[in-house]
Amino acid sequence: MAKKLMKGNEAIGEAAIQAGAMHYFAYPITPQTEVAEYLARRMPEVGGVFLQAESELGASNMLFGAAASGKRAFTTSSSPGISLMSEAISYITCAELPCVLVNVCRAGPGLGGILPSQGDYFQATKGGGHGDYRLLVLAPSTVQEAVEHIMQAFDLADKYRNPVMIFADGLIGQMMEPVDFSTIKKGKPADHSSWAATGAKGREPHIIKTLYLQAEENEKHNIHLANKYKKMDIEKKSEIYGGLGKPELILAAFGTSARVCKTAIDQLNEEGIDIALFRPITLYPFDDVTISELANKKHVKQILTIEMNSGQMIEDIRLFTKSIKPIHFFGRQGGIVPSPEEVIAEIRKIIRN
Repeated sequence: MAKKLMKGNEAIGEAAIQAGAMHYFAYPITPQTEVAEYLARRMPEVGGVFLQAESELGASNMLFGAAASGKRAFTTSSSPGISLMSEAISYITCAELPCVLVNVCRAGPGLGGILPSQGDYFQATKGGGHGDYRLLVLAPSTVQEAVEHIMQAFDLADKYRNPVMIFADGLIGQMMEPVDFSTIKKGKPADHSSWAATGAKGREPHIIKTLYLQAEENEKHNIHLANKYKKMDIEKKSEIYGGLGKPELILAAFGTSARVCKTAIDQLNEEGIDIALFRPITLYPFDDVTISELANKKHVKQILTIEMNSGQMIEDIRLFTKSIKPIHFFGRQGGIVPSPEEVIAEIRKIIRN
């Protein structure tokens, strides 16, 4: 397939189909509704199932059921919709069921607005629901990367028997960019016959549960999950962009904010100002090793995080660098995307002081 110009939301839907996900449950919410619109047409064409639920609660529990039967299943939503799904996500994670969740993030808190935001960082990376659980979280910065992440997400979900979240935002969902599906390695659904609830004829039943009444049994399961999350550390990934050799200032940004930073860095590097970008691709597990190594380099004097929120990722930057270098923050909220000019102005202000 040659490159095709696609809206981000539609590309996400097509990527899921090509990854072998034939079961999709969702409820409309801006700015991700085009995923459902696209799949309402495409799923019947490929023999898949799309069921529009009565609410996000219904959609997330349908996802629970499909995942429990060993099917590649997924849902998409946006910010308050993910909040409504959080109880089911906790249950799904406890039950160790593989599935994919896509959050095309909008502005909040509360009902907020339909414009792009990165205000759900805490929700995605710290566990939006109850109990000790973790999601693998991938943060694309282009439509092409969103497609690639969807493909990877289903394989990672199968590998760890755990939900994987794609943290996008309204801009990535709504923008149109060329997408090339031919270059992407398409995964193959794993064999879930050893645990999936598919009927017990001729074998012992598989019990999928999240209720552990005995404290010792519950603790044992929690320890098992915690050990699994530690194993996920090998999946951490980041990108270093720009720099002329020995950057004095490191920008830290993900998703759409990182795109803005790249434009700013290109301009400053052309002027001979040595600035580089650290972009976490996995928000969980966070690439603590790379950011720590950068912070410990003698030529790096300061770090500036750029986010479309009030400074949520900066807490992880502080944690993993032990604040060994001064850390600054610049962000826009309410659905406002920071401009390259604003980022450049902030950089100039910091390097002058």
